[in-house]
Amino acid sequence: MRILVTGGAGFVGSHVADVLVRRGHEVVLVDALLPEAHGARGGTPAAAAARAPTGAPTREPGESEGAGHGRPFVHALIQEPGVLADLLRGVDVVCHQAAMVGHGVDPGDAPAYARHNDYATACLLAAMYAHGVRRLVLASSMVVYGEGAYRCVEHGGVRPGPRLVADLDAGRYEPPCPRCGSALEAELIPEDVALDPRSLYAASKLAQENYAAAWARQAGGTVWALRYHNVYGPRMPRDTPYAGVASLFRSALARGEAPLVLEDGRQRRDFVHVRDIAMANALAAESAPPSAFEAVNVCSGDPHTIGELAETLVLASAGKPPRIVGGARAGDVRHIVADPAKARRLLGFAAATSFADGIRAFADDPLRS
Repeated sequence: MRILVTGGAGFVGSHVADVLVRRGHEVVLVDALLPEAHGARGGTPAAAAARAPTGAPTREPGESEGAGHGRPFVHALIQEPGVLADLLRGVDVVCHQAAMVGHGVDPGDAPAYARHNDYATACLLAAMYAHGVRRLVLASSMVVYGEGAYRCVEHGGVRPGPRLVADLDAGRYEPPCPRCGSALEAELIPEDVALDPRSLYAASKLAQENYAAAWARQAGGTVWALRYHNVYGPRMPRDTPYAGVASLFRSALARGEAPLVLEDGRQRRDFVHVRDIAMANALAAESAPPSAFEAVNVCSGDPHTIGELAETLVLASAGKPPRIVGGARAGDVRHIVADPAKARRLLGFAAATSFADGIRAFADDPLRS
């Protein structure tokens, strides 16, 4: 198949492209090389070419592909007029990885999230409709859930509201039962719970899903929405507020500093290796979903705490012990761990990289700066 990978030079997108090429597909890459994802030195067409699959030369918008360039790389914003017309020619599936990611800096990031995530996705969907491309694999995120799933001894399954600043300041990090205030037990979160985004990034990812679902119904298309959990691995961006926690810890250790762990370090996440994420994308690109829109968790199924992540990285790199500093960022949630059953059932996907092996390797993995 001919597959367009947006964000194809990025952290996840480049690994997706690698897997697709190895599986015999013809891959076309486009990336805006945003500095939030690539860094000042990594965000150039030449740097992207070095990360692209073998045989994927770079070209600027408007340049011809040239003989033998079976996997071109285009440096462009997909929301710019005219960019997608050539890129979609002959494409069977779009694998949409392009996005501004991460928690961000402050509410001033809202226009950038809307422009690069939501408006760009709307432009992509409109162009796909115009050019007869009806299959989309969308990079979504676990952030659409907000807080995870919880159970109260007295009231059963509940979804707590946002945590109060006063509680966080006092070191009370666990969300209470919204009905009786008692302690809750975190559970695996399935895809069919009510969605509750609690950050600007989360709101933009849910908007992407909503646009894609509506497009699928109106255009007669199909969408896999892959809800990534905490992704880590080689080519992760470093030293940026838009990077994930694993990258922030790696960057601190590389500077000879101790990783700073917010709250009490006991908040639980599902850490999934980027090569597993890439394989899930390949499986989705190669199969039709059972309905017009299907959302699936892409996770390891083996949750760990943020503190465990820091400690494992420290041991693997012989760095300074992590420091528990308390506090929490606005919009942060306490626990969010996923149920992997649906992805296993519908896609045949199961993560192959264990937490111990993946994090040990990540201590030495190359990051982009």
